[in-house]
Amino acid sequence: MCGIVGYAGGRPALGIVMDGLRRLEYRGYDSAGVAVVDAGELLVEKKSGKLVNLEKCLAERVDTGFDVGMTGIGHTRWATHGGPTDRNAHPHLSADGRVALIHNGIIENFARLRADLAADGVEFRSDTDSEVAAHLFAAELRGVQIGGPAALAEAMRRTARRLEGAFTLLAVAADTPGAVVAARRNSPLVVGRGVRENFLASDVSAFMEYTRDAIELGQDQVVLITPNAVEITGFDGTPAVGTAFRIDWNVSAAEKDGHEFFMLKEIAEQPQAVADTLLGRLDGLDLDLGDVRKIVIIGCGTAYHAGMVARYAIEEWARIPCDVEMASEFRYRSPILEPGTLVIAISQSGETMDTLMAVRHARAEGARVLAICNTHGSTIPRESDAVLYTRGGPEIAVASTKAFLTQLTALHLVAMDLSSPPGIAAALAHVPDQLRTLLGEMDPVRKLANDLADARQVLFIGRHVGYPVALEGALKLKELAYMHAEGFAAGELKHGPIALIDEGTPVICVVPSPSLRLLHDKVVSNIQEVRARGARTVVIAEEGDDDVVPYADTVIRVPRTPALLAPLMTTVPLQVLACSIAAARGYDVDQPRNLAKSVTVE
Repeated sequence: MCGIVGYAGGRPALGIVMDGLRRLEYRGYDSAGVAVVDAGELLVEKKSGKLVNLEKCLAERVDTGFDVGMTGIGHTRWATHGGPTDRNAHPHLSADGRVALIHNGIIENFARLRADLAADGVEFRSDTDSEVAAHLFAAELRGVQIGGPAALAEAMRRTARRLEGAFTLLAVAADTPGAVVAARRNSPLVVGRGVRENFLASDVSAFMEYTRDAIELGQDQVVLITPNAVEITGFDGTPAVGTAFRIDWNVSAAEKDGHEFFMLKEIAEQPQAVADTLLGRLDGLDLDLGDVRKIVIIGCGTAYHAGMVARYAIEEWARIPCDVEMASEFRYRSPILEPGTLVIAISQSGETMDTLMAVRHARAEGARVLAICNTHGSTIPRESDAVLYTRGGPEIAVASTKAFLTQLTALHLVAMDLSSPPGIAAALAHVPDQLRTLLGEMDPVRKLANDLADARQVLFIGRHVGYPVALEGALKLKELAYMHAEGFAAGELKHGPIALIDEGTPVICVVPSPSLRLLHDKVVSNIQEVRARGARTVVIAEEGDDDVVPYADTVIRVPRTPALLAPLMTTVPLQVLACSIAAARGYDVDQPRNLAKSVTVE
């Protein structure tokens, strides 16, 4: 989710690049940097923290040429490899300081490439995977026989062919003013076409003040921009074209990628976020977890629900006892942490105080701690024995969506690493495509939201992994729509909660896969119970599950998956439903009242 900007034209590049970075601040970042080419010199400044820190440094250097160079690149970084420090900020430089490169994404084979470069005498100045690309590009550029801007394009093609993973790369060279070269694979990059100037960015909001004519690059393409030309080729050098379009959004909408709310944008990003979290990990994790005899998962809110789902997978696949605890209660009940206990702490921000205090208690009692976290450099990963980072990128909306799905994905990877269940890796690899299909079928959910917007209360029921999904669905509705919403284990209905149901009460029923025949049939019976008492039944069921149809007022279909992966599908309609109900009730979807994105007090 890093922000990327490039410019080649007839105006001073620094101001244009910095304006673009400001427009990309919404994406979230922890450091920023720029590189400007002027009179055969490459000028670079970068700083951790917010853009104001970079601006202060630049203000002290305007007389060095930063303010007159006509070619430049800029970057706001969301840490993935290496903490959010000055040395890890982009751009990264070649050894001679004549080439600068910025990167968005993850280079999966960076360790092997880094070792090869180090064997050739390259000294690394950062902890990032990105610096590998900078040195690799510089080496390839030295080997290109042609000169001028064409050399940059050929060097970038050669570099891109050697990289694995997801990346957008932008590079400039001191010896080639007036040219910026870029490559794209599985990471966003758009071109802005102006009059005697051209732009590159990860998002059109960065340059739409200057031009509304844009080109979206295809997969595995390299683009070279100069003030008067845009040249696109494939990684193999074959001439190519991107998709031209006209920007008709206002700036505010462009920041949200055309979505009305950041939450909707983040829901739409979930297929890619899950794919990124899986990248390079389906064959195993590089984690030293020791002799694990018992697992305790701790988290708060949505993270706690993710842990509840994971318990089923860990116990079924790995046959290791697993408890799930609310982090806020964990250390106050004197938990028993025996030798061989692994505590898994889940936190999107890595700063959740309840979870941090639970981590400290667990380590003080001698347990090993594995952090599942989305934020590099945060406290919980630093104080844990090991960390598995999710790759969701920053979430701006307070209510978590892609954080939940990436946490589920990471936890399933841990469960797989402890057990190697047959067929699950292949099924997980297919999940991003299934999510894309599912997200394209949400119109009935949005219509249902309008029908339920005036409901006095909404109840959610589920069994097995559907129970924590019911809890998560109810939580989203509470957070966003300020409605009374409760999630229950369906088998507990007759032990009290069924008294809440009267005529017309909406009950959202999360149905297990028919492959779990006994549980499936019991939930169908639960649906009949609530319907007989006047409930309006909304049933979330797998494609092809016709047993639910006679008892459902509304059926929402999700793709078939192995039963323990079902929450990756069944959660999504509940996210869309809560968001849509809140919008229909006129509430601020992205910033609900009384809530903060990261809870840093206990």
